[in-house]
Amino acid sequence: MAVEYRCCDTDFFIRISIIAFLVLFAGLMSGLTLGLMSMSLVDLEVLAKSGTPTDRKHAAKILPVVRRQHLLLCTLLICNAAAMEALPIFLDSLVTAWGAILLSVTLILLFGEIIPQAVCSRYGLAIGAAVAPVVRILVCICFPVAYPISKLLDFLLGKGHDALFRRAELKTLVDLHGNEAGKGGELTRDETTIITGALELSQKIARDAMTPIEETFAIDINAKLDRNLMKVILEKGHSRVPVYHEHPINIIGLVLVKNLLAIHPSDEVPVKKVTIRRIPRVPETMPLYDILNEFQKGHSHMAVVVRQHRDVEQPAMENPVDKRDVRVDIHDERHPQGKTSKTDRSFKKLKSLSKEGKLSRGFSKSKKWSEDFESDFLQINDDPLPKLTEEGEAVGIITLEDVIEELLQEEIYDETDHHKEN
Repeated sequence: MAVEYRCCDTDFFIRISIIAFLVLFAGLMSGLTLGLMSMSLVDLEVLAKSGTPTDRKHAAKILPVVRRQHLLLCTLLICNAAAMEALPIFLDSLVTAWGAILLSVTLILLFGEIIPQAVCSRYGLAIGAAVAPVVRILVCICFPVAYPISKLLDFLLGKGHDALFRRAELKTLVDLHGNEAGKGGELTRDETTIITGALELSQKIARDAMTPIEETFAIDINAKLDRNLMKVILEKGHSRVPVYHEHPINIIGLVLVKNLLAIHPSDEVPVKKVTIRRIPRVPETMPLYDILNEFQKGHSHMAVVVRQHRDVEQPAMENPVDKRDVRVDIHDERHPQGKTSKTDRSFKKLKSLSKEGKLSRGFSKSKKWSEDFESDFLQINDDPLPKLTEEGEAVGIITLEDVIEELLQEEIYDETDHHKEN
């Protein structure tokens, strides 16, 4: 039953002040429920580390409060419910019962829900940081009731998990932040392309980036470095040239072109007499990230991609080298295994080169390219080289440049490459 108050009564103004406080308090709790609970820990950690100076300060104040999400949620809802339940009690002493209900619903809906949530959804970070000390006090006050409920929610629903993006979602997010998307993003096209390429690299394998063996320029180990062959090698412009035995798919090593500078073409030195470097062999299904990690270690920037048979499990990497340069002699030859060359179909010119002598090699079972780097040496004698099946058929060559091109998602051209401008 409503009690009559005069406008000058102190009790009247006290009740009006309590009603205003309850409405504002309920609105604050409702707004914080939306503003604080809508921000994940990942968002706050990102802002705390790389946001603007103001955002960093605000995020640093909010993080300790938001970490126990269920406890915070229970505290805010308990305080909001308590304020809304107390409001009709004080209104009932000023107006009739139906007037108290109507007025409390109107005040709570307008000033306790709509306006606070609209404001906190836009300025939740600043408001949350400003009232963080108050929220801490409320958590302590409501702890006896809120803590058991929060533990029950943790048990039934699990603790709050970080809302991390999946790979596909990250790529879409990066595209939306590009300036070409027209949404105000700051990332350039090159930046979005590189980020997308890095995200996609884990899904690509050696077969996707290799140069097919039929497009690879290679030389026969039994060929002679005469004037014609030296001219062809220089015209190709490669820094490394793979070496094969009998057939181009039987890559057994590579020659650094810079090592040929001291050789005079008139001497017609056999390829077997120059320094041949050992190169790793990788299965065609090896991920590009694994290949990139091995290339970074400096043992080799080129590898032979071998065919992977379904019934035989291929090792991760083959024939790592302990001694990077291997000298092949006529009586005591040491030989590495093949490496790559650039995409080029001109190896056919070398098929007709003469073949001399017979070699035998002793390749040990590969361990891992990055582990224990045991050296294998070619023992040169009158025995023939092992059959191609013993080493695996080479289907392509892959280099560090190939992997970087997949990362950049663009072709890399040097001075010796010939390409048409689009």
